[in-house]
Amino acid sequence: MQLNNILLRNFRNYSDLSLEFDPGVNLIVGDNAQGKTNLLEAISYLGSGKSFRALKTSEMVRFGEDFADIAGSIFAEGRNQTLRWVIFNGSRPRQIWRNGAKKKTAGEIAGVLPTVLFCPEDLMVLKTGAAQRRRLGDHALCQLRPNYDAALTEYNRILDQKSRILKDHYDNPAVLEILPEYNARLCQVGALLISYRARFYESLGREAGKFHGQFSGGAEDFALEYKTVSTVRDPFAPVSTLTEDLQNHLERHYRAELETAQCLTGPHKDDFSVALSGIDPKSHGSQGQTRTAAISLKLAQRELMAREMGEEPVLLLDDVLSELDAGRQDFVLNQIVSGQVFITCCEPGRFTKLGKTIEIRKGKLIDN
Repeated sequence: MQLNNILLRNFRNYSDLSLEFDPGVNLIVGDNAQGKTNLLEAISYLGSGKSFRALKTSEMVRFGEDFADIAGSIFAEGRNQTLRWVIFNGSRPRQIWRNGAKKKTAGEIAGVLPTVLFCPEDLMVLKTGAAQRRRLGDHALCQLRPNYDAALTEYNRILDQKSRILKDHYDNPAVLEILPEYNARLCQVGALLISYRARFYESLGREAGKFHGQFSGGAEDFALEYKTVSTVRDPFAPVSTLTEDLQNHLERHYRAELETAQCLTGPHKDDFSVALSGIDPKSHGSQGQTRTAAISLKLAQRELMAREMGEEPVLLLDDVLSELDAGRQDFVLNQIVSGQVFITCCEPGRFTKLGKTIEIRKGKLIDN
């Protein structure tokens, strides 16, 4: 699997850009704030329809323009394919094309260009809040399981509607009449999320343990635990059982949610934890241990996606190597000897020998 080229128009600081890529390593160099991360964002968005930075789609449209266009040619599933997105500065829905045919949802392009992003913030994923850890799992699952992507979108839509009901019920008590309907649907869809997540995190922990063992020389055990709502006794139980568990949980928190006017509990609060030989790196681990565990999680994500899809996903390393010491740099580089990789950095140094170098300056390609 590889991205052959990309065409950007009015995307972030790119007014008009056309790039051809190497099937191996592509080193994207340039000073800070030149557009290196913007390019990785475009690649990630092309394959998933999701940005790892923007809260609103319109943020990706170049200032002063009405729309942005992202298109690329990909070799995947044994043949050449094309993807294209047009996003708008406003409320107009985005448009998607796969091989020239217009599509309705991102799920219809799943598997064409899967990516794994690794950025400096990910190095501290075990010490940050639960939201960043959920994003790690959600990004992988949405690409691996289109049904999960649809369920997550539906869950967030219902959650948003429920939030409005809780906020409005003091001024309009009648809206509480429809709250049970939303709670029931939240439990049904939430049970699907838990079922997918439990299996994914079990596999992720097993694979990450192998990578961590390689780096530590077997000196540390790696264990990952998925955490969801307390009434879920077994996250691997049938979806019908998980639905009942969630219903019991919401019933227990019904009055508290009314009093606070907030959605206090549910799969949107899920998390996972990691233990290294029984020690929680979040509170007692060194920076080195924490970073090694984070690297292991990302490499494990890539390995799982490659195994599931039969092709290695495109790896996006956003200025992460510069944050690592020489030993950890070598460990990462030794694991990416195959597949397509994009690496951004300000000072290429010894990385120039890895593959094709692409220099970006103020949103433009610099020919060397």
